[in-house]
Amino acid sequence: MTAPGVTAVGVDEISEVGAAAFTWLSAHRGDFALGEDALTLDGHVDATWKPLGELAQTCASVRAHTPPSDPLHTCASDLLRFAWEQTGQGELFLQLQRLEPFATYPLEIYSVFASAGYRHPGYEAAAGTTARTRGWRLTEQEPTRRLGVLRAERRSGIHRRERAAQTLRRTWLGGLPEPWTFERSSGYALTHVVFHLTDWGRTPAGVPADVAAYLAHWLPPWLDTCLDAGMWDLSCELLVVAGSLPDPPDPATLQHAWSRIARAQHPSGALPEQDHPDDPGADREPDFLRCYHSTLMAAFAAAQTVKCLAAEGVPG
Repeated sequence: MTAPGVTAVGVDEISEVGAAAFTWLSAHRGDFALGEDALTLDGHVDATWKPLGELAQTCASVRAHTPPSDPLHTCASDLLRFAWEQTGQGELFLQLQRLEPFATYPLEIYSVFASAGYRHPGYEAAAGTTARTRGWRLTEQEPTRRLGVLRAERRSGIHRRERAAQTLRRTWLGGLPEPWTFERSSGYALTHVVFHLTDWGRTPAGVPADVAAYLAHWLPPWLDTCLDAGMWDLSCELLVVAGSLPDPPDPATLQHAWSRIARAQHPSGALPEQDHPDDPGADREPDFLRCYHSTLMAAFAAAQTVKCLAAEGVPG
C-alpha cells in the first residue's frame, strides 16, 4: 500500500535526505555535549549520556556502511571523534564505573566506541571484573535490553557463556507473534532486537531464518502503517531493519517509503519524531529533544538503504 500521489525516489534523493540530516546534526553538535551533571548522582542520563551515545551509534554505523570517499562517511567520522572527545577519550567511563559499577548503560555506550576502534583499556579491565560477578550476571532485564547488553559485552572484549539465541526467543519478535498485535512499543522493541542481532546492520546473517522470513512478510505493511500515522522516527528505524535483513524488501517498497520521509523532513535537515498536522507550529523546526533521535535515524536509514539499493543495481 502506498499513499496517493507519492512517487518513488532514487538513490540520489535518499542520499540527500541523509546529507541534510547530517547537516543538522553537525550544526547542533553542541546540544549533544555532556554537561556538568553527566557524572552527578541526580543527573538525567536520558538528557546527557543517551543523546551522546545515540549520536555515536549512528555515526559508527554510517561510517561502517559507507565508503571513505562518501561525504557522509567523512561527516560521521568527524562527529564520532567529537563524541569520543566528550567522554575524555574514555576516561569518563572509568569514572562512571566507580560511581555505578552495576549500571549497564556505560558499557552499552562505551561498546559503540569500541566497535569503531576507540578503546580505553582501564575501563575495559574494570568492566570485565564487574561482569564476572554473580550480581552482574543476575541483573534482571527485559529480554531486548539483555540482547543489547550481551552485544555490548562482546564488543568490549567480555565473553560469557550466556547465549543470545535463548534470550531472543523471550522477545516479542523472537516469539513470532500474531502480526496484528504490532503497535508502537512492539515496533521499537523489534527494531532493537534486529539491531542487536545484526550488530546494527553489519551482519545480516545474525537474524535466524524463521525470524527473517517473518519480517520479510510483515515488515512492509508495518512500515506502511507507521508512515500513514506520521511516525517518522519508528519508520526510519524500520527502514534500518529493512536494510539489515538477509533479503531486504523490494526496492520499490523502500523508495516509496523514502518519498514520504523526504516530504516530512524540514529544510534544516531535522526530521520530527511524529507528524502533528493540527499543531499551529508544525511547520517550525521542533526543539532538539523532539527531533534529534529521528534525525539520527534518518541519517542511519538513508546510508543503509542506499547501500541496499546500490547492491540491487538501482540507479540514482
